[in-house]
Amino acid sequence: MKRLGGMVLATAIAAAGAAQAKDLGTIGHTFTIAETDILEYIAAKLRKAQQAGKLDSLQKEFTARVKKRVERPRAVDGLRTTVEPRSWLFDPTIIVPKDFSDPQGRVFARAGERLNPLDRLPGFDRVLIFINGDDPRQVEFAFKKLGQIGERRGRVVLVDGAPLELMRKRKRQVYFDQEGRLSGHFGLRQVPAIVEREGSRLRVSEVKP
Repeated sequence: MKRLGGMVLATAIAAAGAAQAKDLGTIGHTFTIAETDILEYIAAKLRKAQQAGKLDSLQKEFTARVKKRVERPRAVDGLRTTVEPRSWLFDPTIIVPKDFSDPQGRVFARAGERLNPLDRLPGFDRVLIFINGDDPRQVEFAFKKLGQIGERRGRVVLVDGAPLELMRKRKRQVYFDQEGRLSGHFGLRQVPAIVEREGSRLRVSEVKP
């Protein structure tokens, strides 16, 4: 599901009145403002590293950091293994911030309209399964659930762990909740958690593995 739009931020700057100028003389020393271009600064650093024979090591260090972050993204804060199961309904309704139209100019969503994406997606049946990928019990729970509902419907979403390693091991697609945007959106505090459709709303369930 995608939101239909974003908020527009407006900034107003007001200037009023004309001030009377007066020569107060020279107070302290004055200097010319010199600002180094950031790209020139980086280029100079790279040239210096190359001259010192350190460019290759810098490239390897950068590659290693990127690979480490890809292999193991930053864990989502504030989540624990489910102790007390919870379940609630989540209403995905949004208020459209402005008019939206198709390439032909036909308006399909008007500003101020309350819109539930599920009403326009009658065939939507995706199931999100949130887990800590470092917990073997949760991993087994997720893939058992995936086997029950089918790979077409299910999406395993990690909030911690190594997604690529799990994909290589299980030969299944795995996702990661970057910056906790999904778990925060649904108000999760515990995992495993399941998000699935229930009529025009979503049923969110924090369950024990």
